[in-house]
Amino acid sequence: MLVLLLGAGVGLVQPWLMAAAAQTVQLPPIKHVFIVMLENESSAVTFGPQSPAPYLARTLTSQGAYLPNYFGIGHFSLDNYIALVSGQAPNAVTQMDCQTFADFQGAGTASDGQAIGSGCVYPALVPNLGDALVAKGLTWRSYDEDMGNDPKREQSTCGHPPVGSPDNTQRAEAPSASVPHGDQYATRHNPFMYFHSIIDAPSCAQRVVNLTLLKGDLASYETTANLTFITPNLCNDGHDAHCVDGRPGGLVAANVWLQQWIPIVLASPAFKRDGLLLILFDESEVEAKFDKDAGKVVITGGDANACCGERSGPNVAQAGQIGPGGGQTGAVALSPFIKPGTVSQKPYNHYSTLRTIEDIFGVTRLGYSAASDVTPLGADVFAP
Repeated sequence: MLVLLLGAGVGLVQPWLMAAAAQTVQLPPIKHVFIVMLENESSAVTFGPQSPAPYLARTLTSQGAYLPNYFGIGHFSLDNYIALVSGQAPNAVTQMDCQTFADFQGAGTASDGQAIGSGCVYPALVPNLGDALVAKGLTWRSYDEDMGNDPKREQSTCGHPPVGSPDNTQRAEAPSASVPHGDQYATRHNPFMYFHSIIDAPSCAQRVVNLTLLKGDLASYETTANLTFITPNLCNDGHDAHCVDGRPGGLVAANVWLQQWIPIVLASPAFKRDGLLLILFDESEVEAKFDKDAGKVVITGGDANACCGERSGPNVAQAGQIGPGGGQTGAVALSPFIKPGTVSQKPYNHYSTLRTIEDIFGVTRLGYSAASDVTPLGADVFAP
């Protein structure tokens, strides 16, 4: 169970815990949420005894809370990212990471808020977390490593392929004479690029920026957005096993990146005063093959399991393509309101994270974050 770390006045009941008679516990006064998204690994590998990422698996879990039963929504990457910021379930095209950056073609919206149809870039009528925060008078910013390194692929702000064109950011670009540092930005790991209400607005250039701006923005409380979404490049997020710049990839690269950037977040005035940092993986690694005798695709490694009553949505039979979900990834949460070394066995997924953020900031629940089986980080996290 997650337990709060009390500051001055140990033993006093904090005002935000005064919901004793109710079965729910109010969230602490969090004003800033930071999300770091990593890629494609199972909880057993990332947090196991032989983890290639000891800073994440040992140091950070000892400083905050470990959620071993955290699950992805689907396979592959993009459907998880979109679910996290909109509550939209996978469709056949987002399940395949939108190789062409094409508009969503739909036939309306179901009663549960799910857009009916298929495609990548959702029309403006489909709500998302960024717009919900702005409507509430709050701020958000997405920091994306390497975005704009090669201006022929994408811009340095609000970077995405032209609508209707192939997505040339699906693969990392090696360093060259014209692009000395290479370009390992992936549009599919930047979920805000899949909503016309964001990419068509002039404000997109101020809200979706290169990671290099993060340190400066975190230097003061006033310049830190209420929601800070951080995406490493294809090497540093652990996606690529072998990086195009010659470095080892996977969890080894992710661990090095986390050691550089997480202390900057933890030292920021906004985090230290009222922050919550969530380090998530989009999905578990999964391997599968077609079993001729069984006449179906079977999982040979990893998993496509789900939790929390996850629904597949109106557009696909299974959210995980070969299973109901995106598999068990585990997650880490750090906050002044979380006791170091805490472990919660309660199951959560990306819809749970979205629900948590919505409830923290008091915005409307989106898509499947409003489902009855989905709960935010709650009494197990913020118990006295």
